[in-house]
Amino acid sequence: MNLFVSQTIVIQQIRVDGIQNSSVLQIGSAGVIQPISQAFNTGGFTGPAPQIPDPDTAPSVPLGPPS
Repeated sequence: MNLFVSQTIVIQQIRVDGIQNSSVLQIGSAGVIQPISQAFNTGGFTGPAPQIPDPDTAPSVPLGPPS
């Protein structure tokens, strides 16, 4: 079975509040949505991230009263 879809889509403005991993934003028709995962090293990092200190042993910063 062949299905042919012809469409014209005009978008004047679109607002996307957030896209997260595994999100899909689809405009129009799609026969198959292929999953894709892309991770970009935009910071040029070459090693692992530093470990988060244990909150029980990390120095604390005293805060003043709320104003």
